[in-house]
Amino acid sequence: MFPTAGVVIMDTEFADVIGHDVTTITCVCGNTVGNEGLIQANSDGMPVHLGRDTPVPAGLAPWPEDEDLYTLCPSCGRVYHDSVIEETGTAPVALRVDVAAGPVAEAIQVHWSRDV
Repeated sequence: MFPTAGVVIMDTEFADVIGHDVTTITCVCGNTVGNEGLIQANSDGMPVHLGRDTPVPAGLAPWPEDEDLYTLCPSCGRVYHDSVIEETGTAPVALRVDVAAGPVAEAIQVHWSRDV
């Protein structure tokens, strides 16, 4: 953050992304889809369940009805808004969540323990 005449301006972090493809994100921390895996999430950073015809497992959020998806880095907790990436070809960090404790950490464990 940079203080400027009494105004606080957030210094936005950006992940690397190729073109407008969310599957090519390289998180600020270096994690990728092929590394420790990035996870699709909702606007709160909670991992979501894709299983269209199966019940949502306890701990995961349902797939957003509006399909407003985000990408969560389970390594550092940075969350990227997929529609921003698809529209602009840039990947600013939308928010950060705690991946070490609480419901997000539990959802990550559920995600990795299931074929979702």
